[in-house]
Amino acid sequence: MAVELKVPLQHYYGTGRRKCSVARARVFPGTGRVVINKRDLEDYFPRGILQNAVLEPLRVCGVEGRYDVVVNVKGGGTTGQAGAVRHGIARALLQVDDEFRAPLKKAGLLTRDPRMKERRKYGLKKARKAPQFSKR
Repeated sequence: MAVELKVPLQHYYGTGRRKCSVARARVFPGTGRVVINKRDLEDYFPRGILQNAVLEPLRVCGVEGRYDVVVNVKGGGTTGQAGAVRHGIARALLQVDDEFRAPLKKAGLLTRDPRMKERRKYGLKKARKAPQFSKR
């Protein structure tokens, strides 16, 4: 079920990343709706842990229910996408008010999680797993 949310002229933008996921978040004054890839938050992330992760920046700033969020996210898996959305919302909230920097920084929401899957090297089976050594 696609959900359309009209984005007004006054909106705040933030890009979030985690693992291989990239999220483009727009925050604007509203009633607290969160739409991810034209689907509601509960529909896109059915797990409660991921929903809490996405809403954490709004909760930390104390503005839950006062801003609507529209996010486009792609790449990676569900956990990586939830982390990217969280990072994007936190960055967008910085544009809303500079007072939010201290609580967001203290909660660790402005730091990009740099852990990614390591690339596979030639001659190896995986990133670091080598074929079995044979002396003869």
